[in-house]
Amino acid sequence: MEEQHIASAFDRDLEAIQARIMKMGGLVEAAIMESARALETRDEELAQKVRADDKAIDGLEELINEEAARVIAIRAPAAVDLRVVLSVMKIAGNLERIGDYAKNIAKRTGVLIQGHDALDSAAALRRMAREVELMLKDALDAYIQRDVELAGDVITRDRDVDQMYNALFREFLTHMMEDPRNITPCMHLHFIAKNIERMGDHVTSICEELIYLVTGSRPEDDRPKADTTSTTPQEV
Repeated sequence: MEEQHIASAFDRDLEAIQARIMKMGGLVEAAIMESARALETRDEELAQKVRADDKAIDGLEELINEEAARVIAIRAPAAVDLRVVLSVMKIAGNLERIGDYAKNIAKRTGVLIQGHDALDSAAALRRMAREVELMLKDALDAYIQRDVELAGDVITRDRDVDQMYNALFREFLTHMMEDPRNITPCMHLHFIAKNIERMGDHVTSICEELIYLVTGSRPEDDRPKADTTSTTPQEV
């Protein structure tokens, strides 16, 4: 009877933590799209909101980690249960990093709004961000439903994001070669594109964590990357 009580208490603790994960995921989804929309519409006020809202995302990650550590200390989960708690902490870490990339986009948006008019790529960047946001939504659904097949589908879709990034990278290089005045704004736009591409990588990490949680093993094949510009500078 006591073991059953401990198990139910653990389940309640885990449900509360996972509810925070979903709340955090919702905030991150909003940050992705708001940062891209601020860039496309030159909305400095919205960009400032994204930067300010990142504090809530950071706060949730800290809270999730504290609660997960408390569960480990008090409930002493073993085997599969421990893996569940650790996966929550890793997913929270990935979500926090995605939020950071959205904040970085918002920061660069302010610079671009004040500078040279080179925002022709903003719509393409927003489409790329939309794909990552949809991937994240499906990744979180896969986590809650323990859906390995959906997680695998999301990982595959990261190739599309990589290909969008490659196309934009080539476009920025062309603009920079055509006119030196384009170099500074195109470098900012390149880092924005790279931030979105890195968001996709963190979404696939969430899916890989879910696959490990359900199956006990990591995906055997290397992640299907299609980024052909890996030697270019990356913003962290």
